[in-house]
Amino acid sequence: MPKPPTADEFAAAARLREALRAFQRHSDDASGAAGLTTRTYQLLLMVKTARAGNGHASLRELEERLQLGKSTVTELVLRTERRGLVQRKLDRARPGAIAIRLTPAGERRLAQVVAELGDERRRLADALSKLR
Repeated sequence: MPKPPTADEFAAAARLREALRAFQRHSDDASGAAGLTTRTYQLLLMVKTARAGNGHASLRELEERLQLGKSTVTELVLRTERRGLVQRKLDRARPGAIAIRLTPAGERRLAQVVAELGDERRRLADALSKLR
């Protein structure tokens, strides 16, 4: 059985939770102001920063990075595509696979949210650095 947390560990856990929650609230607000849900914003961000570095993400990569199930990611991509924010296309490198990329409208909305959250990201990074 692990030893009970100290008062300092409880305080650090509370500061972490507070900082994360504040960032989440600001993220929700900024996403909403851009006409996006938080999940749609996160999808756009993960597509833009795809691991291959080419702005094209696979459904599997999105499942992993968003920590969502296959059907949830598929439905999110379809809804986002209907809104004109992403485009699906066949992945030339992997026969039968689909690659997701941002449309110009998706790029604009994503840029709006990322710019709006700049100060909040810095505050969160600062709060995290103080927890060490």
